[in-house]
Amino acid sequence: MDCILIRHGIAVEPDEWDGAEENRPLTEKGKKRVKQVALGLAALDCKPTHLFTSPFVRAYDTARLLRTAVCPALKVETREELAVGSRPDRLVALLNTLPPDSVVLCVGHEPQLGEAVSLLLCGKAFPNFPFKKAGAACIEATGIIKPSQGRLRWWLPPMQLRILGKRTRTQKQDESC
Repeated sequence: MDCILIRHGIAVEPDEWDGAEENRPLTEKGKKRVKQVALGLAALDCKPTHLFTSPFVRAYDTARLLRTAVCPALKVETREELAVGSRPDRLVALLNTLPPDSVVLCVGHEPQLGEAVSLLLCGKAFPNFPFKKAGAACIEATGIIKPSQGRLRWWLPPMQLRILGKRTRTQKQDESC
């Protein structure tokens, strides 16, 4: 199984938002950057079989934007295991319900995503693995997913993903000329 964890894009700051926290949306800049990140994920030839997201608006909208470029045939599924405040072991339990050949794209929040990575790689949920907004990591696991049994395939900040997407788009334009 490959588990691609991605943090939601740039959202309206909490002190600039009057509504409920779970309804805080992406900014226009956040939407634009997520679209660019999606092209980078597509350039990595990611072929998700599942697309899970936190039910919070900023994560759900990030997942919808990723879906367009990366996996248009998939349905976006909201999962409480990715909501703010959920424990990383709940995400691991969810992953263990899926077939071992799954490629799962999970959109969520910090610090939970970083803690999930540390749990999968190190066996404990540490706060030392922070994700930038729209940054992503791919953890590979064989069989049942257990703490400390994951292998890091790649960890890319949003800038690198955007560059990958831009290069791929430029190459395709060059090839069509």
